[in-house]
Amino acid sequence: MSDRPTAPARPMAPARPAGGGGFGPFGRGQMPAEKSMNFGPSVRRLLRRLSPERPKILAVIGLAVISVVFSVIGPKLLGRATDVIFSGVIGGRLPAGTTKEQAVQGLRASGHGDFADMLAGMDVVPGRGIDIGALGTVLAWVLALYVAASLFMWLQGRLLNDVTQRTVFRLRADVEDKLHRLPLKFFDGQPRGELLSRVTNDIDNVSQTLQQTLSQLLSSLLTVVGVLVMMFVISPLLAAIALVTIPVTMIVTGQIAKRSQKQFVAQWAHTGTLNAHIEEAFTGHELVKVFGRGPEVEQVFRERNEALYKASFGAQFISGIIMPTMMFIGNLNYVAIAVVGAVRVAGGSMSLGDVQAFIQYSRQFTQPLTQVASMANLLQSGVASAERVFELLDAEEQEPDPADPVLPETRRGRVEFEHVSFSYDPEQPLIEDLSLVAEPGHTIAIVGPTGAGKTTLVNLIMRFYELDAGRITLDGVDITAMRREDLRAQIGMVLQDTWLFGGTIRDNIAYGNPRATDEEVQAAARATYVDRFVRTLPDGYDTVIDEEGGNISAGEKQLLTIARAFLANPSLLILDEATSSVDTRTEVLVQHAMAALRSDRTSFVIAHRLSTIRDADLILVMEAGSIVEHGTHDELLAARGAYHRLYSSQFAGALTGDDASAAEVG
Repeated sequence: MSDRPTAPARPMAPARPAGGGGFGPFGRGQMPAEKSMNFGPSVRRLLRRLSPERPKILAVIGLAVISVVFSVIGPKLLGRATDVIFSGVIGGRLPAGTTKEQAVQGLRASGHGDFADMLAGMDVVPGRGIDIGALGTVLAWVLALYVAASLFMWLQGRLLNDVTQRTVFRLRADVEDKLHRLPLKFFDGQPRGELLSRVTNDIDNVSQTLQQTLSQLLSSLLTVVGVLVMMFVISPLLAAIALVTIPVTMIVTGQIAKRSQKQFVAQWAHTGTLNAHIEEAFTGHELVKVFGRGPEVEQVFRERNEALYKASFGAQFISGIIMPTMMFIGNLNYVAIAVVGAVRVAGGSMSLGDVQAFIQYSRQFTQPLTQVASMANLLQSGVASAERVFELLDAEEQEPDPADPVLPETRRGRVEFEHVSFSYDPEQPLIEDLSLVAEPGHTIAIVGPTGAGKTTLVNLIMRFYELDAGRITLDGVDITAMRREDLRAQIGMVLQDTWLFGGTIRDNIAYGNPRATDEEVQAAARATYVDRFVRTLPDGYDTVIDEEGGNISAGEKQLLTIARAFLANPSLLILDEATSSVDTRTEVLVQHAMAALRSDRTSFVIAHRLSTIRDADLILVMEAGSIVEHGTHDELLAARGAYHRLYSSQFAGALTGDDASAAEVG
């Protein structure tokens, strides 16, 4: 079991609950506190990620402009069609052979002044009905404009979809690259479910937001501008009345948005926290059942699910008020325009077609404003997710590899610690002024109580953490002067916690050396006694195992990871309780195989089971980050020190023969 303490990590909002290394399946930590969202900067940063698609965006804007221009001309032409119909109806009721001026004078003389004023403002020929030809021409133009507008809108949407998906593709790639540049301490300080939520849920939410808002926002803004121009062309007075909607809309939307921002931030924070709990609880599902902690797990789930429900309901409810409010404001604007327009038609200062067109424009004017307002909740949700992704992208990275890397001239596996100091927490020193040499071909066993720093020691060799002082050399080269990739290519590592991926047994072994042939894979399997159980499986090396390795035993999983390290053919081996999951008989066989593998290789073996490291060339006994004893098995037993105490604690009731005599020496 790893003795690495939880490392402090740069907190990402929402931070993990105070109190240490995660909740575990039964934890009850406090919910992350809400923080105010930097809405403006986050939106600008998100939009900057669109910059590589600038040519396509310009094309999208051009297509949108053309589409909107065609759309806003349509109502004006339809108003002309209304005037043709209305003029024909009125003209057919007037006596033929008279002029319009004569008809107007006759109406005034008979006391119909209002009708005379309206007739004076119309293009009418007494005695002539509806001009079908002119009406057909106008309607044909309207149809052509709307078809063209739809076509350009479709092209715009198709192009914008490509822009959005490529942007999200790059965002996912950047996050993936970032994860590979983050130090191990970052992952030690973040619950896995919370991190997965940022990488999956939040990025998907950003994608959905960009997809649904960019096109709609662009079209809505252009429509507002185009409609405003046409409204002022038709009637500046009615346009001024319609403009009253804008400040009212901005005030109402702004006030509601302020109240919903925190709720959206909390919604995605609680989503990450709930995912972390679910991931931990189901990973430890067997333990939950064994210890009867199901009710506690369910209670924690209910609490966090309730918190997510409240935040989500609050965010959607508050932002959902925007749409009906905007519809109410739009309807008031519609009524005002209809009343004033009717008065002006009756006075002859406007035609009926212009009023009809203006009413359509007023609908087109308020509709995009309403759509923009209704998108406020989606936009805030997407920006809240984007902010969480940006926090991940801004996390402190591991130190970069050197510009001019150095490689050892020969691969011998000589490792030297020179006055090494390291601590996870500056307030709690762990390893201080440690010096040791591991000669090529030697097996160095590291023993000690949990928390002594055993796993930390090998993590420093792998450069999973950086030293506070001193240096570590591999074959005479400072490991910080090497690329991490080159350093780790010379190291094979087998951990107590096995890791397998979904695939065949052959693929899992070949993970140690992707260029290995089938013969080399099978040779490594035979050397580690994997071949004998693989042969009993129906599909042999083509047997597919899942990510958790649920269809093979724990010992068989451990053997597969050992075979993987064999195939990598490293110059340095690190074995962290590598045989803890195999049975006694298999352990003996694996020890023999490891003895052959360790020939001409340096090996660091972390062991709690002291019987597995009796033949080590050097045993280091660690306590509180310091080496308190070193020597061979027999030498350390004779010294009757810390190693003797550890050995006696394991074999106090079973010491016989030579071991008992050795334990009594001194």
